[in-house]
Amino acid sequence: MAIRTVIDTNVLVASLSSRSKSHWLIRELLEERIDLCVTGEIVLEYEEVLKEKYSGITAIHFINALKELPNVHFTEIYFRWKLLNDEDDNKFADCYIAAGARYLITHYKDFNILRNISFPKINIIDLPGFEKVLAG
Repeated sequence: MAIRTVIDTNVLVASLSSRSKSHWLIRELLEERIDLCVTGEIVLEYEEVLKEKYSGITAIHFINALKELPNVHFTEIYFRWKLLNDEDDNKFADCYIAAGARYLITHYKDFNILRNISFPKINIIDLPGFEKVLAG
């Protein structure tokens, strides 16, 4: 069974290039070994950052591919928890909770505050840690 995850934009974008050492994450997604949970807000942020880093065409193709993958789950947010100091990052925590995800993958230290919150419990992990989890 695939692991339900929420992936912060910085991690996803850094993993997109086939020359990236973290490209394995995209391969895991495409091979349906992980389930990616997203919201409309998250997808819009992915698209915006991909346009800045790569191009509009790359962003459109990647977002269209996400929409076609059976292991990408669009999640509806019904409650905003406001757990993080940066309002813009809260969408990832909210998606994690609403989707019943197992991990929120991020490199941003701003998410570390979630380690001190007992309810709702959010398991944040960086990419090397997640790679270890997948390796078993």
